[in-house]
Amino acid sequence: MAKGEGGEQYSNASLLNKPVSPDGIKLARKREDKNRLSVCSKICYAIGGAPYQITGCALGFFLQIYLLDVAQLDPFYASIILFVGRAWDAVTDPTVGFLVSRTPWTRVGRMLPWIVFSTPLAVLTYFLIWYVPPFEDGKIIWYLFFYCGFQTLQTCFHVPYSALTMFISSEQKERDSATAYRMTVELLGTVLGTAIQGQIVGMANAPCLPGPAELAAELSNATAALNDSAPVISLEHTRTAYMIASGVISLIYILCAVVLFFGVREKKDCHPRSEPMSFFQGIRLVMGHGPYAKLVMVFLFTSLAFMLLEGNFALFCTYTLGFRNDFQNILLAIMLSATLAIPFWQWFLTKFGKKTAVYVGSLSVVPFMILVVFVKSNLIVTYIVSFAAGVGVASAFLLPWSMLPDVVDDFQVQNPESNGHEALFYSFYVFFTKFASGVSLGISTLSLDFAGYVTRGCSQPEEVDLTLKVLVSAAPVALIIIGLSILYSYPIDEERRQGNRKLLQEQRDEADSETDSTELANMI
Repeated sequence: MAKGEGGEQYSNASLLNKPVSPDGIKLARKREDKNRLSVCSKICYAIGGAPYQITGCALGFFLQIYLLDVAQLDPFYASIILFVGRAWDAVTDPTVGFLVSRTPWTRVGRMLPWIVFSTPLAVLTYFLIWYVPPFEDGKIIWYLFFYCGFQTLQTCFHVPYSALTMFISSEQKERDSATAYRMTVELLGTVLGTAIQGQIVGMANAPCLPGPAELAAELSNATAALNDSAPVISLEHTRTAYMIASGVISLIYILCAVVLFFGVREKKDCHPRSEPMSFFQGIRLVMGHGPYAKLVMVFLFTSLAFMLLEGNFALFCTYTLGFRNDFQNILLAIMLSATLAIPFWQWFLTKFGKKTAVYVGSLSVVPFMILVVFVKSNLIVTYIVSFAAGVGVASAFLLPWSMLPDVVDDFQVQNPESNGHEALFYSFYVFFTKFASGVSLGISTLSLDFAGYVTRGCSQPEEVDLTLKVLVSAAPVALIIIGLSILYSYPIDEERRQGNRKLLQEQRDEADSETDSTELANMI
């Protein structure tokens, strides 16, 4: 009956268009312009992705060192804080996604209010992570509380922001373009986070201890000698440096949120929303969609591969290659290369398709993973290899977020009566990404511990060198191959993607035509 009524309205609109065709043309142009994004809107949207990457880099590279050397926590308790924080962070993503999917539409949208209200508290908790409280007994609770609190509030920002992709435009081309802008800014955010934290607290890093064999016997003497030889670097100076860095990053966080809120307009979905469902019904809904489940598995393995490389590359450069004083610059070379390569991958996926881009982008890193292990230690060669590898890293940043809207569109085509679940799809992808990050951290830590890793040692046993080579080369290559094998059965190719786009556009045109017919009837 509804379809019949809709068809009748559409026919009436066609008849009404004849005497008032200029108005019909105006309305058609208005619909087309409404879906087009300006460059300014894309840039403002992209800037909103920077806080997640800036804070993520700062925490990923420096939190462990900070807890051990600055807050002076026992390594066992520091590891508990890191693992519990990662686990809690992963759990909050589907929970927040579920809550966002049930949020009613407001005057400024459905996603933007989450971003606005979470930002002040997220900045406060982030700053307090880098503050050493003036008491000893409650330090563990302090850091665990504020670390988990920040991860929760960051999730309240990032999950709605990720889902916002579906609400800035209904056109796939415009969303893909906005995603490319976003990935470029996010990669710049990783560079900025690494540079800010590294430059401000770089002098706070303690020098290495002279030899694993002497570490246990002469720890107190070595520490005293280091303090005598470098009296300028005190613990208070180190704590101040970390707080200054956190303050600068907090200000950038706020600025990005303000730009996002005032520079992006969230568009209301024209489809009626489905009835609210329970949390577990939402899980079954999104994970029951075959293309989404396969895409998540593909990027679970490939993300784990790149995170193993990212998490252990600094140690690999420091101990295996012997570039203790250059690893930060090598990491920056990778990130800068990845940033510059984003426009290339955007052009490539437009020209050859997203599925092909995943194969080419992921496989392009493999030769460099192998080369950096087998080539003798040479700083110039390492810079060249790292810069070249950054091109492949860019594809790992861009392509998952570019392909997620296609899966959501495919779900919408197959389930036209089920709407308003975009946040669930995005939150579960973020959940699996963070799960991969936690797994990579656990695998790396346990492997290095079994190999006999010496904290702050100037050199490491041969077993540690071998383990690092496996973690940055053999293991990532194997994981990439597994992920690409799963991708072979991923069903959304360019033909199906374009077909979904046309079907959804027809649905939107039909809905708009019904609205237009009412407007034109009123004009007559």
